[in-house]
Amino acid sequence: MTRETIARQLDFSPAFATVVIASTAVCFGLVPLFARELQALGISSSAIALYRYAFSAAVMLPFLPRAREKRGEAWMLFGAGLAMGLGWIAYLEAIKHAPVAAAGVVYMSYPLFAVLFAWALAGQKPGARALAAGALVLAAAALVLDLDALGGGSALALLWSLPAPIGFGLIVVVLSVLVRRLTVLERMACGMTGALAGLAPITMTQGVAAAVPANLDGYLLVAGIGLITALIPQLLYTLAAPKVGAARSAAAGSMELPTMFAIGWIAFGETIGARELGAAVLVLGAVFLSPAVRPKRDLEGLRAIESRA
Repeated sequence: MTRETIARQLDFSPAFATVVIASTAVCFGLVPLFARELQALGISSSAIALYRYAFSAAVMLPFLPRAREKRGEAWMLFGAGLAMGLGWIAYLEAIKHAPVAAAGVVYMSYPLFAVLFAWALAGQKPGARALAAGALVLAAAALVLDLDALGGGSALALLWSLPAPIGFGLIVVVLSVLVRRLTVLERMACGMTGALAGLAPITMTQGVAAAVPANLDGYLLVAGIGLITALIPQLLYTLAAPKVGAARSAAAGSMELPTMFAIGWIAFGETIGARELGAAVLVLGAVFLSPAVRPKRDLEGLRAIESRA
């Protein structure tokens, strides 16, 4: 198979890329299923986050870019990955102390941060459709987030979980519109290595009991959270996100929210009522409403090809 054939197969259309991103979001939404079981075994949140990214970092390590002209973008993704990894500690603490659905709606605010970062860092002023999609996500969050029904500890955990959507919103924008020279594997290598670099020092300060599973079940859970919720979906996400831009990437990724509702209901006995179902419908609406924005590098590449013709 030639490189041209491979390139054509990976050249997702915006519609197919949106489906791929939504599917990866379902995998991301399975995190609470693995995380709560590991927390019950005494594994700390930082160690769980570390295991989630360690598989990806180990597989992608050989693809770290070495060319001088790629170093700036590589460090940009490294920093975004570090922020994402540290934010995940806060998210895991949230699902430890608060209902999965409540933690999910806070995390699903990341499309709004993605739109803001795209505006601030890439000059992509949000249009009417992007703003409307963000409003739908906010409405979904407001619909299910009942602070009166939460205890003080749960409310505080949700407040402190905000670094998670901020970090993920940042890396969505970096992957979608800011890196031009890095290949798909190089992007993933930089992001995952950054996450690992942020999480490893914290985990190393904790005791062995809080970082290393004590039985086979624990190791199976570690493998599950690393492969099913990280390595495979993150690779697919990295392939698909540049094809649609930051706004639709963030909106399609909101499929993670109804997945969290299902996990909370089926696995942990949380109540799913009309408000939760209505929120899921709003999130799906945001997926289809958000526009597909082609990244700048695609447009510039097309102009370069045309100029040579």
